[in-house]
Parts: sequence; C-alpha cells; structure tokens
Amino acid sequence: MDYFKYQISTDIAQSEILIALLSHLPFDTFEETEAGFNAYLPAANITGEVEKQLADLRQRFDFQFEKEFIPGQNWNVIWESNFHPVIVGNFCGIRADFHEPLQNVEHELVINPKMAFGTGHHETTFSVIELMRGIPFAGKTVLDYGCGTGVLAILASKLGAASLEAVDIEVESYRNTVENCRINAVTNVLALQGTLDDVPGRDFDVVLANINRNVILDSLSPLSKLLKPGGILVVSGFVLDDEALMTDALDANGFSILETKRKNNWLAMRLAR
Repeated sequence: MDYFKYQISTDIAQSEILIALLSHLPFDTFEETEAGFNAYLPAANITGEVEKQLADLRQRFDFQFEKEFIPGQNWNVIWESNFHPVIVGNFCGIRADFHEPLQNVEHELVINPKMAFGTGHHETTFSVIELMRGIPFAGKTVLDYGCGTGVLAILASKLGAASLEAVDIEVESYRNTVENCRINAVTNVLALQGTLDDVPGRDFDVVLANINRNVILDSLSPLSKLLKPGGILVVSGFVLDDEALMTDALDANGFSILETKRKNNWLAMRLAR
C-alpha cells in the first residue's frame, strides 16, 4: 500500500493534542520523532479535506509540516524494527513473536501488530490495561469495541472472561485479531469486521472501547443498551482537554465514573452503567 508521510514539527505537549485531533482523520499510524511526529495516511484516503483540516489546525497550534509520498513496501518489516516489548508493571507484558519471552509478569501476550493499532505502546492502550487489572473478568461476557490487534480481548480472556466479541471497522484489524487470538491460544473470542450494529451479543458485563473521542461520543447511547445494568464500560482515546465534554456526555447517558487514569495528555476511564 502506498502512503503519504506528514512530518509534523512541534513541541511534545502539542504533539499529543495534534495526534488526538488527527486521529479523527484517515491517518492510520503515528510515529514520534525528536522534532515532533510523523503521521501516515494511506494514499487511497488522500482528499482535500485532510489539507483543509491541517490548515485549520495551523491557525490554532504552532507547527510546521512536510508531506512525502512513500511507495508501497514491506510494512511488517518496518513494524518489527520499531516494535519493542511493553511492560505494564508486573501485571502484563506485551511482545511480538520475534522477542524473547518476558519475565516476572502475570500475563504475557504475544501481539504481532501488522499495521493494526493496539500494541500497548500508546498511552491509551497502556492505561486501559492498567484499568483492566481492577475488573473481575472471571465468567463475564465482554465486548472489545474497536479491537485493533485484539490485545484487550485477549487479555480479558486470559483474565477469565467466559465469552468475548471483538469488532473493528477495519478489515486488517479483524484479520490481525483472529491471528493474535490463535497465537495466544485464545479460543473464546468472536472477531467481527463491522460496527456496533453487527455485534450479535447483548447484555455484556464489560465493554472495552479504546477508540477516539468522536466515535465514543457517537456510541455512548448504543453502548449503554448493550451493557447490563451495573455493567462496566472502559473508554479511552481522548485527551485532557476533552475531559469535561466526555464527563457531561457520560453522565447524560447514565454512566458514573469509577476511576480515571492519565498518561501524559491522554485519559482512560472506568465507568459503571
């Protein structure tokens, strides 16, 4: 697949905010650099709207960017060269199959990302995993909404969940989730490509939604209907500046905040319906 690489030059604080905002556009990968970050856009998704949004953002934030066309290449090799194990305390370790086994962690997951989001490196995934440590998954039904690599569904299975569904709109995420479940010998995850409308299950005990602000806001009403009364919703993919907006929307949809995690400028919340 061909890509356009946008090299964004800015400071660390603004990088976090800009990545959150650009994640609403069809960029599918972000890479931190010493000067800021790189944002990768599939060439098939290039539109005038992307350039317009970048121009609008430059009116609000101090950054510069350059655009470079990158012809299709072996992206999996590039992933492997940049993917290092992630350790979330002594609770969970995430590695690829080409890494040595991890020591001194309760749960070791083998995740081969293949361009799908969710290796644990990003602050949101890391924080959701931290929140999962306090959730009693044993015997529960779980939905991983926006599953990416399937890492959260796989961890929930390892933590004792009885049955799980994992859905993502991207076909590559669906395929990657199926592959990673196989690698981790997880057999109770039903992976789906689609939206919430395609999820066959109802009355979930736990829903994990690590996506982005806009998708979460649009999904709160249907998610509230998919959860059992007293069920747990974990959300992430939004920044500190969105906290008031998210809190108001969650309250309006009948959710109460039980715990909040912050990593750099990113937030994750555990909620009860």
